[in-house]
Amino acid sequence: MPQKQLQPEKVPLGRTIGAFLFGLLQSFFRFVFRLIYGVSGDRMPAITDPILLESATSLATKIRNQELSSVQVLESFIRRVKEVNPLLNCVVDERYDEALKEAAAADALIKSGQYTVDQLAEQKPFLGVPITTKDCISVKGMLHTAGLYSRRELRAEKDADAMALMRKAGAIPFALTNVSEVCMWWESNNTVHGRTRNAYDTNRIVGGSSGGEGCVQSAAASPFGLGSDIGGSIRMPAFFNGIFGHKPSKLIVSNKGQFPTPFSAEQNSFLGLGPMSRFAEDLRPMLQIMAGEKAELLQLNKPVALEKMKFFYQESDGGGRMVSAVDADLRQAMRRVVEHLSKKFGAEQVERVQLPQIRQSAAIWFANMRDDSGHGFSFQLGDLRYDINTYLELLKWLVGASKHTFIGLTTALMDSAQCQHGSSKYKHLVAKRDELRATLQQLLGDNGVLIYPTHPTVAPYHNEPILRPINFSYTGIVNVLGFPATAVPLGLGSEGLPLGVQVIANFNEDRLCLAVAEELERAFGGWQRPEVRL
Repeated sequence: MPQKQLQPEKVPLGRTIGAFLFGLLQSFFRFVFRLIYGVSGDRMPAITDPILLESATSLATKIRNQELSSVQVLESFIRRVKEVNPLLNCVVDERYDEALKEAAAADALIKSGQYTVDQLAEQKPFLGVPITTKDCISVKGMLHTAGLYSRRELRAEKDADAMALMRKAGAIPFALTNVSEVCMWWESNNTVHGRTRNAYDTNRIVGGSSGGEGCVQSAAASPFGLGSDIGGSIRMPAFFNGIFGHKPSKLIVSNKGQFPTPFSAEQNSFLGLGPMSRFAEDLRPMLQIMAGEKAELLQLNKPVALEKMKFFYQESDGGGRMVSAVDADLRQAMRRVVEHLSKKFGAEQVERVQLPQIRQSAAIWFANMRDDSGHGFSFQLGDLRYDINTYLELLKWLVGASKHTFIGLTTALMDSAQCQHGSSKYKHLVAKRDELRATLQQLLGDNGVLIYPTHPTVAPYHNEPILRPINFSYTGIVNVLGFPATAVPLGLGSEGLPLGVQVIANFNEDRLCLAVAEELERAFGGWQRPEVRL
């Protein structure tokens, strides 16, 4: 494939040596974690109910055609949650009784003949389909803790805007899923609900902050759900759990009802609520609903001519400081994608690129998250009411007296050590973001996508992210650029863990991401069932 080297740079010897030493250290830590945890953890119970293998779109069709009842479908997913949750700890709250009443009402509405099947498909496209969301997106009457101990008994007074729109479309919330503390880390663990475990290997993480949501779907315990993403919190869990997840273009889906709330208008543009599902066909109708009045900006129903598109790909970040090298399995998965697209649409449509600014993804993300409010992560840990004393809490943690997680406290320290808003370094890194954004806008236009790793490694062992904290930069850079991106599963690798890529497009060209996701699902099979426990 041709390669477009944008602003080629000579790699300094010191950086090469540093990357080599960091790689050796990572290999050593991986060896230690493997000794601690063993080859693999517990496996999943078999999926024996065929209802659990349907997409949300298919379930909605069968419910309104009275081939299945909403109550029947909901009962199937409730049974599955009860079966897998003791093993995975992905669901942290439920409203089964209320949901069953709403399902019965949906069935009664369908049977009444008040609406034709076509009218139901148009006005209530997901009527009677159960839905889940994470414990930071408000659902009236359910917990709204965001994994923060001081909020452990707080319940939402109303639905988040995105959930309200999904309810209006007929979806029925029935369970709430786990998150990382205050949703700012990429392993879902907190002092309110504990740790969530991966359905493919319970010794591995599910990602964060939408980790419980990714997990519940990978285990076939929910048809679809809502996530939120400010640094990869939809796409990393989707990747680690082998499902699809889409971060929309900036400012398309309302963030109202998400906790914590962004500190500034610019931070608000980095945060995106989006759809998550095992099946690519669910993402488009979900996004159409969640976008509300702004859906027309996306033209989601406009056909996408894949044969006329340009497919750019970048195999790694180019050697970001303290970022893991891309796993061999993931490099091979990327090659399979490139080979498929080249063979089907022509080699001239597929082009390798190397964007040098991406190597600074982490620094750019941290700098652009700064604002002039004077608040940082320690204020979020204080429930947006006060800054916690991070050093005191660390001392308390050492003796088991803190109600915060160790990673939450160290993240607060890392955040406080970043450049200050308005400083020369801040301005330099904002300029780097703007330069990269302009480069990508020109490259992608209105018919191109960039295929890029979602993460440099497959799902790590529990607590291992502490030793790889900057790896989130593969997704985080997309947030501060504001582009849409879809995490696409590509089957299982040599360790039995999900592989995947993310597909990135220009502003409001979400339909391109989704069309490519559907193509790759057809080619590589999409979600794969977790291995059955022997």
